Amino acid sequence: MADGNIPPKPKRKPDLTELLVGIACGMAITLTALFLGVMPMVRHLAGARDYVVYWSTGQQLVHHANPYDPVEMGNLERSAGFDGKRGSYYMRNPPWGLPLALPLGFLGPRVAALPWSLLMLGILLLCVQTLWKMFGAPGTLLEWLGICFPPALQCVIMGQTSLFLLLGLVLFLRNYRTRPFWAGAALWLCTLKPHLFLPFGLVLLIWIFVSRQWRILAGALAAIAVSCVVTEIIDPLAWVQYAHWAHTSGIANEYIPCLSVELRDLINPSAKWLVLPLSVLGGIWAVIYYWPRRHQWDWLEHGNLVMLVSILVAPYCWIYDQSLAMPALMYGAWRASSRKVVALLALLYIWLEIQPFYTPGLHSHWYLWPAPAWLAWYLYARASEKRAAVAASPAIAEAVSLS
Repeated sequence: MADGNIPPKPKRKPDLTELLVGIACGMAITLTALFLGVMPMVRHLAGARDYVVYWSTGQQLVHHANPYDPVEMGNLERSAGFDGKRGSYYMRNPPWGLPLALPLGFLGPRVAALPWSLLMLGILLLCVQTLWKMFGAPGTLLEWLGICFPPALQCVIMGQTSLFLLLGLVLFLRNYRTRPFWAGAALWLCTLKPHLFLPFGLVLLIWIFVSRQWRILAGALAAIAVSCVVTEIIDPLAWVQYAHWAHTSGIANEYIPCLSVELRDLINPSAKWLVLPLSVLGGIWAVIYYWPRRHQWDWLEHGNLVMLVSILVAPYCWIYDQSLAMPALMYGAWRASSRKVVALLALLYIWLEIQPFYTPGLHSHWYLWPAPAWLAWYLYARASEKRAAVAASPAIAEAVSLS
């Protein structure tokens, strides 16, 4: 041009994938921000969620009372705003998880509510950042799919502790090669809900013995031992109280929207053991999957699939527990060569985000679909990646055609 000015480049319109990711993340961020902004101003909103269970437990521990007392726990929960329609609620984690709730006992329910949710949000952000540094792709659009993973943000909103488990899993994946003792210690966080890791844990134990990863085992045992000692100091009767509650609470008969409980209720609702067959089958599959890969086993490449299967076959698993699927989904999205794969994941996010508006609660049968959907999407994403690799390499394509 005569004046030497370079015309500005035309703005590129976002494609369908970017649009869907933007909608999914925008909805998630808006709902979470609204909740965190409104919660401190509404008296009973802080206590009308699962967070109140941890606050009530902390109150009991600070006052040297029984954190499994149905009367006292119920009174505390109702005073904080919990409706109590299903009776008193308790920390269902093993007693070595009680120290996590202790700090909440020094604060009122409204004062502690926002910091607790912000702690969950901070853990989520740390996990996402750690994963993307492992992938070597920080700052990408896909990072927002990790931050806005609906089950994880439900933990932030509800004050649930499943994000502690996610942190343990991510720290293990990050450190098992370079800092095995601390990677093992991080697994203590996963023992807060051990039923979610049955096939994963089985393969982990076999891998430790086959690969002689004794420092990982030592780190895990040391962390459990320390937490048990702390629990004994806080509440010397915790184990007895927990055992009594477990035998009298009746939670084994509760309906939870997952495949194992659905199988039990379909065959015989009173047969509690029927929540276990899927876990057994999952464990058998996991060992068969691991064994031929044992010499090249990589927990990020191979362990993701085992984790998704563990979530699918768990004896019971709430939607927020499926936060543990996030590393696998982020890995699959990062490796995906097709933007359609990412667009499909965004659609699953959107469907799950609008679901609370038309379902009666977390006990709804509508929450049966996410766990199978995460696994199906991951298998589809990895298959698409392999097809793209074959198409990009004539030599591989010829070998495949000859076979």
